[in-house]
Amino acid sequence: MSDLKRLALHDLHVGLGGKMVPFAGYEMPVQYRPGVMKEHLHTRAAAGLFDVSHMGQVILRPKGSLEATMLGFEALMPVDVLGLAEGRQRYGLFTNETGGILDDLMFANRGDHLLVVVNAACKAADLAHMQAHLAETTEVVAITDRALLALQGPQAETALARLVPQVAAMRFMDVIAVDTVFGALWISRSGYTG
Repeated sequence: MSDLKRLALHDLHVGLGGKMVPFAGYEMPVQYRPGVMKEHLHTRAAAGLFDVSHMGQVILRPKGSLEATMLGFEALMPVDVLGLAEGRQRYGLFTNETGGILDDLMFANRGDHLLVVVNAACKAADLAHMQAHLAETTEVVAITDRALLALQGPQAETALARLVPQVAAMRFMDVIAVDTVFGALWISRSGYTG
């Protein structure tokens, strides 16, 4: 697995006994010692934390106005980007010239920039797509040094609120930035996997 990329939290996964396997060009933890079934049942009953850092995280930083960046980004998909309020996010789809779907994604309005999360398998193509179409108005910056974690399950809010009380007030599709003892966190309430 030497040709695979490593996650920002790779050493932690190995230290916790994660079984590492290749996925989307990364060495990823597929399960831990309790086993997949116990992890699944625990997540369904309480909450489970998943490292999804292999996904593409991108900042769209305006060279001029945020409005110009938002309009350019909106031209890439059939979704209202310009109407997205600060601190909110949406689900979107990159489409080609004939309306075919290239990839799905999430994007958030952070006030002075947009934050985009794309699928791992399409990360390079999506980044190139954004760079090709947004270069005049926007600096497209891939984030490669930050972890991306997904806390899922019916007790996810309760678990995270113990450490970050602000999450208790978040609505579905809200996004906040919080300084914590763990460092600066970007938190979104956006799970839609069921």
